[in-house]
Amino acid sequence: MHPTRALHGSTAGLRRAELLAAISLAIDLGLGQPMEHMLRSSLIATRLAERMGLDAQRRATVYYANLVGWIGCHADSHELSGLFGDDIAFRADTYGVDMTGLPFLRLMLGHVGRGLPGWERAIRTTSFLLTARNRVAALIQSHCTSAGVLSDRMGLDRQVGEALTCIFERWDGRGMPKGVGGESIPLEIHIVRLADVAEVHLRSGGVEGALEVVRARRGTQFAPTVVDAFERDAAAILDGLLDIDVWTAALARAPDRDRTLDSGEADELLRAMADFVDLKCPCSPGYSRGVADLAAAAARSMQMPSADVVRLYRAGLVHGLGRLGVSNHIWEKKGKLSTAEWERVRMYPYLTGRILSRVSGLESVVSLATRHEERIDGSGFPRGVTGAELTAQDRLLAAAVAYHQLLEPRPQRPALDRTGAAEQLKQEARAGHLDAESVQAVLAAAGHRVPRRSPYSAGLTAREVEVLRLVAQGRSNREIAAELFIAEKTARNHVERVYAKLGVSNRTQASLAAIDRGLVGFAGEAATR
Repeated sequence: MHPTRALHGSTAGLRRAELLAAISLAIDLGLGQPMEHMLRSSLIATRLAERMGLDAQRRATVYYANLVGWIGCHADSHELSGLFGDDIAFRADTYGVDMTGLPFLRLMLGHVGRGLPGWERAIRTTSFLLTARNRVAALIQSHCTSAGVLSDRMGLDRQVGEALTCIFERWDGRGMPKGVGGESIPLEIHIVRLADVAEVHLRSGGVEGALEVVRARRGTQFAPTVVDAFERDAAAILDGLLDIDVWTAALARAPDRDRTLDSGEADELLRAMADFVDLKCPCSPGYSRGVADLAAAAARSMQMPSADVVRLYRAGLVHGLGRLGVSNHIWEKKGKLSTAEWERVRMYPYLTGRILSRVSGLESVVSLATRHEERIDGSGFPRGVTGAELTAQDRLLAAAVAYHQLLEPRPQRPALDRTGAAEQLKQEARAGHLDAESVQAVLAAAGHRVPRRSPYSAGLTAREVEVLRLVAQGRSNREIAAELFIAEKTARNHVERVYAKLGVSNRTQASLAAIDRGLVGFAGEAATR
């Protein structure tokens, strides 16, 4: 049964416009822009479209073509990184030039082979010069195709997907992939392209800075009629955009701002988001769906409440959204990551939370999605929280993510087979990084044969079970130390580790956990014989 089919109404209040706006925040990160760049440029675009007299349907196309227009660029991050190194830095720099002619060529050459030894960079530069147009055209063709497909998958109107096929075309016909120009390009796209660039230069140079760039590209990148309409009323179009609550203002302009989703519609959109994220790295198509399905299956096997099954499924789908904020130059690096690079990787769950926390109705999903890299011994990231702070659902999602990551190839190692992944996951549990009970549930859900649950569940050692039984009897740390002939400090350390593994914070909770696991009373005694 589908994880959410039995929970009709569980997404009450979840609006499609908010989810699409959240996707735009992830797109911003991949463009090297601050979050809300696309939301702010959508406000510019819709204000401009109104002044040009576009009807409601065409304004809707402008709004969403702007919001998700660059969604396809993440699908070719692998190829872009292969050409220019840091794909995010390259995209950010493109806003500073008119993307044609010598300025654009100089920009591309400045990124080709960056960071490589001089001789290797020279070889790559020469090779790029010989094939530049064809290679860039192939990337842009991929972008446009991917943008249209992803737009359709997200349930946007057909007109949006059709318009996005021209997102790289120019008024002067020097764009790609088809080289069409003038009025052969939808007016909506002419508006979108201007708004996207104007927003970046508004932030760096104010209204005059935005106007200067727009005027300079009149009749080349931008349509003269669109530039003229923008120039006539630029102050009003750009008014207050750097001061207002952009999220609220942009959602107020969303064509379908009042449309709420039922459970099935919500999951379909979340699955589209998952697929969008997985395109970031070619080694992981279907990765997020696999994590979601596995986490939900494991939760059902542990007889978790149906609401928790749904939360785990949805968190599995979107847990990797923050990966778009990390360059493929880092994700695909074969050597050791630098301190700065590793810190960037450690931040991606935090970025996931930043993106999704804006969506009303996803709060419980966000709390799970941001903790999937945490470990019960505190060795995880981004916050390094320990077992006492991690719920059973947190631990289960972490195990499901870890299992699927082991099945993926990495620059430093090939993908493990199912047996190898299972053994590695068990080792992580034995080392106290992952919760043993969660690991067992994940492996069982993945189809592995697992032994009957050990009495020492939650990864407790035999000594820790002894300590837990004494805690349940109300013994103090000093009394535990005397009973086991160990130092009081050692007893205290054992107690703290037991609490962390069980996810509890006091003796009462520890006692109840011991009872639940059969570690005290007759069952617990029998288990040691």
